[in-house]
Amino acid sequence: MAEFGGWEMPIEYSGIIQEHLAVRTAAGLFDISHMGEIRVEGPESLALVQKVTCNDASKLRDGQIQYTGLLYPEGTFVDDILVHRMSERVFFLCVNASNADKDYAWICQQNSFNSTVTNVSEQYSQLALQGPRAAEIAQKCVDVDLSTVRYYWFSRGRCDGVECIISRTGYTGEDGFEFYFPPEFSEQIWNKLLAVGAPGGLIPVGLGARNTLRLEAKMALYGHEISDKITPWEADLAWILKMGKGDFIGRNRLLEQEQRGIARRLVGFEMEGKGIGRDGYQVVLDGEVVGFVTSGGPAPYLKKNVGLAYVPVVRAQIGTRIGIQVRSQVVEARIVETPFYKRKR
Repeated sequence: MAEFGGWEMPIEYSGIIQEHLAVRTAAGLFDISHMGEIRVEGPESLALVQKVTCNDASKLRDGQIQYTGLLYPEGTFVDDILVHRMSERVFFLCVNASNADKDYAWICQQNSFNSTVTNVSEQYSQLALQGPRAAEIAQKCVDVDLSTVRYYWFSRGRCDGVECIISRTGYTGEDGFEFYFPPEFSEQIWNKLLAVGAPGGLIPVGLGARNTLRLEAKMALYGHEISDKITPWEADLAWILKMGKGDFIGRNRLLEQEQRGIARRLVGFEMEGKGIGRDGYQVVLDGEVVGFVTSGGPAPYLKKNVGLAYVPVVRAQIGTRIGIQVRSQVVEARIVETPFYKRKR
């Protein structure tokens, strides 16, 4: 166990590699009740969501989910979040655990609209079932036809008789579902899913494998790939920027950056020499420190050592060789295409 975002979190149950491979080949169950939830409702709830996020929430339909950035005026990240459209007047935000209070305060500060913002984090536990067998396992426990729930959509239903929000997103690169429900049913639903899924290879998965899985899939982690010093342009997240949707916080700075061009960009690398490029290690080019590793480590399924790093745009091309300062030695690495792992649909 370890402290994470104010919570005691399991790092591993049976071993990080075993848990990682289970998610890639069968299924894994994650307790992610540490995630925060914020409810925005009222006649002008959409206007508030549009102001504080950079994606275009007006495109959402009831039951649809959107990945987006909550931004500061400098165009940098307050957080990365998921916006769920519950109805025309109600939006449900899933935010990072360590940022929940900060996000809530920030959104409230921007609320000059006819809308109400409520931190409902204590009203929800959240479990994530991920892996190629996730759908067949989940279907045995719920009263919803999961084949009708598309990727980045959600439904309301019952899991083992308990009312849930059942979404289909994931943070592993695999297919999977999230269950949001009142905390008093946490053990019941956890035990039910594990019991039903065990014959199909389902095992509990901790924070360690969650990190290696999301790294293989090149999914950003706040405080690493994104932060209050990094913009979506730099983080290779241009696809969440809808500059034409109208004004939003940070848009002016992002427009300036788009016109001026960025100096650095997030890239993926694969180690070629012996060594692992860990978080915070320096990136070296021609004997000069030019960037830093944001996340790095073994990729258990790919059997490689990989990482993500910020490097100068002029040296960010696929195939470029870079050096990673591993303790006293510079180890050779190569910029490669990302995501490192992409599941077969």
